[in-house]
Amino acid sequence: MTLRIDKPPFLIALDLVAAVLALYLLVRPTGRRMLAGLLAAVGGGLLGWLVVWISDDVFDVFGVGLTPVTTFWAALGFAGVSLAIANLFRSRWWRKVIAVVSIPVFLATAAAGVNVDFGAYRDLNDALGVVPYRSLHLHAERGEVLDIGTDYASTATPGQTVPAKGEIGTVDIPGTTSQFPARTAVVYLPPVALTAKPPALPVLYALSGQPGAPADMFTAGRLGPEMDAFAAAHDGYAPIVVAVDQLGGPGRNPMCVDSREYGNSASYLLHDVRDWISSHLRVSSDPAAWGVFGYSQGATCAVQFATGHPELFGSALASSSELGPTLGDRTLTIDTGFGGSAKAFEAAQPLAMMAANAPYKNSTIVFGVGQNDAKYTAFARTLHAAAQKAGIHSELLISPGTAHDWNTVRHTLHDGFPAIAREMGLGR
Repeated sequence: MTLRIDKPPFLIALDLVAAVLALYLLVRPTGRRMLAGLLAAVGGGLLGWLVVWISDDVFDVFGVGLTPVTTFWAALGFAGVSLAIANLFRSRWWRKVIAVVSIPVFLATAAAGVNVDFGAYRDLNDALGVVPYRSLHLHAERGEVLDIGTDYASTATPGQTVPAKGEIGTVDIPGTTSQFPARTAVVYLPPVALTAKPPALPVLYALSGQPGAPADMFTAGRLGPEMDAFAAAHDGYAPIVVAVDQLGGPGRNPMCVDSREYGNSASYLLHDVRDWISSHLRVSSDPAAWGVFGYSQGATCAVQFATGHPELFGSALASSSELGPTLGDRTLTIDTGFGGSAKAFEAAQPLAMMAANAPYKNSTIVFGVGQNDAKYTAFARTLHAAAQKAGIHSELLISPGTAHDWNTVRHTLHDGFPAIAREMGLGR
């Protein structure tokens, strides 16, 4: 059984251990030494708050706003470590040992608190980037693209036993034409896809944030349980979900465009991935049957594809999207991703593509954003207004009490997917 580091039993136990250690380190033989320890803790806490303020509010190092909860845990971690360091001086050897041991405990406690705020890791395997899925065995699936619109039931074989849950596994999708260095993808097959003669089904791309990896959409995003719950209420029907690598590495941001610097990310997603799906699974040719779900950088890509290629994708579910492809600096973005062409950069922005392609006939985009994420809330409102103006069926979801984190992603998925499902012809 895997230890859940995001659940109360672990968190309460860790907090209690940290509290006991902190209390022991505060209690000293003399009042002067106790005061010195207290001042060290207070000073460390203020230093932690200052570091967060400078990195977040002044220099915007992370590109997203950090919540007061994360700031609190960072300050508490600094306070604990400072208290431990103060106990290394003018103290008995056993107090020094306890002080040294307490440092990783204080750091782990702060990290656990931040993790809950971000909603990222379920266990240590997630934190270490271990993919918990085996290679996917394609059962009776075969590559076939059918001109059926969204009438998937017309391709079903009556009387088949449908499993209670779908299956998640890894697949390698080569960059045959793009030569993009993609990492292993993760695929979800809904229950009806596991029958002896599976029907044609819709497809939902899933794109992680950056830094990130395809498996994040299932581990942190909880895509599997969400799709299984939907399928359970719809006779086993749900989209085939393909969490694919649009980055080529955790520290890279190709912006889902083709560039000399980062490779042909767009061609990989639009051609290689689509060709692999069509040659391995039964799917509909209708754009309404194809959607994109993404978080942060992946959400930006989702909006780019849904607005720029309505002939391929009928819907997008975007959690915390930027206004468009960016590396944080306009000049750097144009030089790196667009060969120095400001015109190409401007044309690739979703706002420009929505204006150029309007009116859209059958497109749906759901924009999700955290209530405490002011920067991305402004982005979402701007994109939502432009989408409505362009004739796209657009919805704006505000996740209560969350920010630029996986809690927002799960809220967006849970509350926003029904609209995407309806566009796909499911869940009516």
